[in-house]
Amino acid sequence: MGKQMQHPTDRMLPARIGSGAAPALTRLAQIPEEEVWLASQRSPQTRRAYQGDVRHFLRTLGLGRTAQLRQVDRRAVLAWRRAMEGEGAKPRTIARRLAALSSLFTHLVAYRAAAANPVRDIGRPRTDRRQGTTAAFSPAQARALLDAPSPDTLQGLRDRALLSVGLQVGPRRAELVRLLVRDFHMNAGYPSLHFIRKGNLDHALAIHPESAGRIQAYLAAAGHGRDREGPLFRPVRGNQWTASLRRALSPDMVDRILRKYARQVGLPPGFSAHSMRATFITTTLQNGASLEDVQRAAGHADASTTKLYDRRGYNPHRSASFFAEY
Repeated sequence: MGKQMQHPTDRMLPARIGSGAAPALTRLAQIPEEEVWLASQRSPQTRRAYQGDVRHFLRTLGLGRTAQLRQVDRRAVLAWRRAMEGEGAKPRTIARRLAALSSLFTHLVAYRAAAANPVRDIGRPRTDRRQGTTAAFSPAQARALLDAPSPDTLQGLRDRALLSVGLQVGPRRAELVRLLVRDFHMNAGYPSLHFIRKGNLDHALAIHPESAGRIQAYLAAAGHGRDREGPLFRPVRGNQWTASLRRALSPDMVDRILRKYARQVGLPPGFSAHSMRATFITTTLQNGASLEDVQRAAGHADASTTKLYDRRGYNPHRSASFFAEY
């Protein structure tokens, strides 16, 4: 309880237990519940986000010991919230951080490592959840992006396929880079992609013919179409760490590729890889796809999440402001 630590969420459960059942169980019993809580989050993205949020709390209040964390009361949480407001943190950021800390204390209380959850009665900032904030492309902008990469180079063919999957299939960027060659397949007579969705859920989806054609052209030029267990989207050159091209792109690389072509076609700053997903959901709803089908394609557990991207009621050309002539 009293030993110094970096932060309660800096370590993870051991990958290997080792030999000897009794010693192994003893070591496992000594793992702090904070680490058990973090390791119990199935999504790597959730673990990273929760870890960052709890670290922010510890750093803000100057806490460094497990015993100090477990003695936190609602006054400390209120001070943290005021500090975040003073930093200018957005309401959604504050609400997310409070939710992460509350999740930790719910776990600690459940396993008798803390007496109460000090976050439970703390008010959360109001956020507008009727519409998402991610910028989406117009149909003309999306078309310009799809046509921007050169069809005459390997990098251009890769980026044409990648942008097509982003805009015409709508995966999260992490789902996109996790695609393997074998995930591109025929299913019931249709070219399809198999995704590992958020929460490690399997999902196969028939894809737009243009996306299928671009993937086929990319694989033909890249030459790794027979490497069924290898990454689908790969670098076209080595880097300072490895010359091997048999590795997946990083999620951040998807952002860089998208922004590169957004600049190339003259779009303003503010777009990200997630803009492709927002555009896919918005466009499919506008073009008549049912909310249920779009929800399934996007891999959302709840239709309310899909509705955040529904901008069918947003008509900037009909803004009342245009009638305020003086």
